[in-house]
Amino acid sequence: MSGNNSRPSSKDGPKKNIWSSMLDSVANGKRLPEKNLLILGGTPESQREFIETLSADTSDPTLISEKRRGRLPPVANQFALGYTYQDVLDADQEVIFASDTLARVSAYLLSEPSLSFAPLLKPLLTPQSVPETLVVILLDWTDPWTWVRRLREWVRLLRHVLFSLDDETKIVMEETMTEWKDRKRGMDSSSAGAQGLASSGGPVAIPLGPGEWDEGLGIPVCVVCQGADKIEKLEKDHGWREEEFDFILQFMRTILLKHGASLIYTTPFLANSLQSLIHSSLGIHSLLKRQSLKHNVIDRDKILVPPNWDSWGKIRIIREGFDMEGVSTAWSIEIQDPPEPLTGSVNQPQDDSAMGAEDGTSAVTIFEQTITDPKRNTAMAHPGSQNSANKVEVETLDMQSFLTKQLDVLEQLKQEDEKDRATKQVPQLEMSPLEDNGRVNEHIGPVQFNMGGIQVDADDMLRKLKEREASRVQRKEVLSSPGDEKAHNQALANFFAGLVKKPGTSPRGSPST
Repeated sequence: MSGNNSRPSSKDGPKKNIWSSMLDSVANGKRLPEKNLLILGGTPESQREFIETLSADTSDPTLISEKRRGRLPPVANQFALGYTYQDVLDADQEVIFASDTLARVSAYLLSEPSLSFAPLLKPLLTPQSVPETLVVILLDWTDPWTWVRRLREWVRLLRHVLFSLDDETKIVMEETMTEWKDRKRGMDSSSAGAQGLASSGGPVAIPLGPGEWDEGLGIPVCVVCQGADKIEKLEKDHGWREEEFDFILQFMRTILLKHGASLIYTTPFLANSLQSLIHSSLGIHSLLKRQSLKHNVIDRDKILVPPNWDSWGKIRIIREGFDMEGVSTAWSIEIQDPPEPLTGSVNQPQDDSAMGAEDGTSAVTIFEQTITDPKRNTAMAHPGSQNSANKVEVETLDMQSFLTKQLDVLEQLKQEDEKDRATKQVPQLEMSPLEDNGRVNEHIGPVQFNMGGIQVDADDMLRKLKEREASRVQRKEVLSSPGDEKAHNQALANFFAGLVKKPGTSPRGSPST
C-alpha cells in the first residue's frame, strides 16, 4: 500500500512542471537589468510623446505598433514626480518571453526645476542606481530662446542634489564619469594612430580636448530637442535664417560638451535615432542584431551628436566667428552659482546681474541677446551683428487651428446666405423679365446669340425694345389728348405750307402786294 502511495500519479508531473516554469519565469524577471531614466523638463504631453517615441517599433517608425501601444503601462506625470516603466524587448519581439526582455527601464518624470522637488530626486541616486541612470532634459522648438536658461536651472538643481549625496554615492559617480571619459579617449581603439603607442608598444590614451568634460555631473546626460518640424515655421513666419540655427547649434554643443552630454533633434511620427541613442547610453544592446548610432550634424532638423563624439574643432567649422572659449568659460561660472528660487515661469526674465549681465559675460545673456522671442521683440538680432532690422512680425496660427477657424466662418456665412435667400425669394419670383437685372448680369455677363449669321447682343436688343415701347406709349399719349391733337394738326399744316412757299414769292392764289 505504501508503495502504491509513493508512486507519483500522472497528474502530479504536469503540475510540477507548470509551477517550475512559472517560478523560473519570475526568477528570470527579477534578474532583469534595472535601468533608470530621469526625465527633466517638458510638459506632461511632451513627456508622453517622448515615452511613446522611445517605445516605438523601429521596424515601422512612422507608426506605434498597436500591440506595443496596448502593452505600454500608464504614465503618471500630472503631479510632482511622475513615474512609468518600459520593458525593452530584443529585436522588437511581438511575443513576450522572459528571454526576450533585455532590461526594464524605470522612468521618473519632473516638469519644473524647483528646489522643493530636490528631496524627491535624492533617493533615486544610490551607489547601485547611479551607474544605470541616464538624465534626459527635454526642450522644445516652440521656444528655443529659453533653452539656455532652462538648461542652467536644471543643471543647478542637479548639482544641488548631487552635492547633498553621501560620500559612497559620490565615489561611484566619480568612477562613472571616469569610465565615460575613458570611452572618449579610446573611442577609436582599432586605430593605432588615433590611440597612439608608447615606447613599450602599449596603447596610450589620448588626452581630452579643450572644453571636454570640464563640468561632469557624475551622471551621463542627453538633451532632446522635440518638435524639430517647427524650424520651418520659425523660418517662414519670423524671418529666421541659417545664422540663427547655426548659432543655437554651436552654443548648445559647446555647453553640452562640458558635461559630456549628447544632443538630438526629434520630430513626432518621423524616424529618428532616439531609441538607439537612449539604449546605447544606458548600456542596452540587442543580442540578435547590431544597432548602429551615426552622428548627423548636417540636417538641421535631424541633428544627432552622440556622447564622446564632439569637439571644439567640429563645432568651429559650422560658422566662423563663434566664441567657444568665452561661452565655455561663462557657462562654468554660471552653473556654479547657487540655484535661484523660481517663483514664476522659466520664460520670465530673471536677474542675471550676478552672473555678469551688465558686462555681457553671462552665458544666458549672450544667448538671449542673439536669439530673441519674436512675440516679445519684433527686432530680430542676427549673429555677429549688433543692429537689428525693423520688421513687422505677424503671429500666425498653425494649419489645423487656421482651418478650424475658417470652417466656423464658412458655416456662419452659409447661414447668412440661407437667411437672405429666404427673405428675398418672393420678390425675385415677381420680377418682370423687362426689369433691370443688373445683379444677375454681374455674375453671368453679356448674353449673345446668332441670328441669320449676325451676332446679336441680347442685352442690347432688350434695351432697344424697351426704348421702342416707351416711344410708342409716348406717341399714343400725345395723340389721345384733344389739345395736344389740335396743336399737332396745326404744326402739320404749317409744315406743309412751308414746303409750298418759296423765297421771294407768295403762296399760289394769294395776291401780291
